[in-house]
Amino acid sequence: MTETASSAEDLSGPRIVLVTGPSGAGRSTAINALEDIGFEVIDNLPLSLLPRLLDGAVAGPLALGLDVRNRDFSTNALIEAIDRLSRVMGHDAQVLFLDADDDVLIRRYSETRRHHPLAPAGPPQAGIAAEKELLGPIRTRADVLVDTSDLSPHDLRSEVERLFAQGKGKLLGISVQSFSYKRGLPRGLDMVFDCRFLRNPHWDPLLRALDGRDADVAAYVAQDPRFDPFVGQIKGLLDLVLPAHKDEGRAHLSIGLGCTGGQHRSVVLTERLAASLALDGWPVSKRHREMERRDGTGIGSGASGVRGQNA
Repeated sequence: MTETASSAEDLSGPRIVLVTGPSGAGRSTAINALEDIGFEVIDNLPLSLLPRLLDGAVAGPLALGLDVRNRDFSTNALIEAIDRLSRVMGHDAQVLFLDADDDVLIRRYSETRRHHPLAPAGPPQAGIAAEKELLGPIRTRADVLVDTSDLSPHDLRSEVERLFAQGKGKLLGISVQSFSYKRGLPRGLDMVFDCRFLRNPHWDPLLRALDGRDADVAAYVAQDPRFDPFVGQIKGLLDLVLPAHKDEGRAHLSIGLGCTGGQHRSVVLTERLAASLALDGWPVSKRHREMERRDGTGIGSGASGVRGQNA
C-alpha cells in the first residue's frame, strides 16, 4: 500500500528524498533502488552534518537514509531538518517512510537472526514497539508512505522506481516475473499474460518436482504447438509498445506471466521472454515469485531483489 501527500509549495532547489522507517521495513532496498535511478545516496548521515552537506553544490537528486542508528538521531531533530530543507533552504524535500506490520517485522528479524537496534540484548518485539513510537510523528509527516508488509524486494524496488524515477532513468528497465494465480497477481504489474492453457508438466511424474528452469521442463512446455505462437505474439506486442514507453520517459515496466502453481509454465515463459528481451538490448530483470517463496527469500532475509540478476 502506498500513500502520498502533495505539497502546495513549488520549490526549485535540488530534489532530496529522506528515507526512513522502522528497522526491517526495507530501507536498504529503497536506497539501492533510488541509487539505481540516478540519485546520489548517503546512508546513515548524522543529522548535524546535513547543513554542511547542503552548503556545497548539490548537482542532482539526493537520497539520504536515516534511522534510529544514526549517531544523533531524534524525532525533533529530523522534523526540524525537514522544515529547514523546504522552508529555509529551498530544496524540494520529500520524506519516504517505509513501514510494515509488527508481525512481519518480527518474522523478518527471526529469519535473519539479527538483533533489533533498540533491543540488542532481547527479543525484537520491544525494540519494534519502541521504534514505532519514536518514529510516529515522522510517519505522520511523510510525503510518501509505503507499507512493505506484503512486498518482496522486487516489488519494493518497482514501487520506488514508479514513485521517484519520473523519467530520470537512462533506459526503460523491464522486469519479467512468474507467479501463481492461486496466490493472486503480484502488485504493480503493468502487463499480465495467462499461461494456464499450455501443456502442464505437473501431470508428468518425472517433471512434477522440477521447475521451469529445468531443461526437460522447458522442452516439455515448448512441445505444445501453441507455445511458439504465444511467445511470438507477446514479443511482437512488446516490440511495439516498449519503444513508445521509453519515448514517453517511463523508467520501468513490469510484466507478469502466471500459471496455476507458478512453478512450471510461467517460469518457462519468463525465462524465454527475459532472454529474448535482453538479446534486444533492453535492461531486463527476472523474478520467480513462487520459487522465492519456496526458497524463503524476501525483504530482510538477505535477498538482493534483482540487483545483478540480469537475464
